[in-house]
Amino acid sequence: MEEPEQDIKEKLAGEESQGTNPHLPTDACDDQADTMGAELVLKVRIHNSKENDFIEIELHRQELSYQNLLQVSCCELGIHPEQVDKLRKLPNTLLRKDKDIQRLQNFQEIELLVKSGNSEWTQHTASPLTERPCYNSEAAKLTY
Repeated sequence: MEEPEQDIKEKLAGEESQGTNPHLPTDACDDQADTMGAELVLKVRIHNSKENDFIEIELHRQELSYQNLLQVSCCELGIHPEQVDKLRKLPNTLLRKDKDIQRLQNFQEIELLVKSGNSEWTQHTASPLTERPCYNSEAAKLTY
């Protein structure tokens, strides 16, 4: 009986000498910084559409590229990437390459400029989103 008690006491003494409990995070602030820093949140919308509001999208910082931004934005807005002519960081900066995307900061506003002659895309409404696989039906059911 004395041996297990002695082992437990030795373990506890060893943990106290280390100064940390291995079952607890070392610093809660460090863990939050890692989680928050992993994603970039951007506000996107379609230029000259009926819907003036922005939506927020999340991109992993390790996957920041022009193509990834275009793909995620189009999926969330319910349009095809082929229909997008340009990406604009508001108020007046065109995004052209991966380095431009990597410089973006959280909550910056991006507009997708749709190619001219596609009135069906510039008259975008939210109804086609329900047919797209990226649509979050749970978010649409939120009540206040």
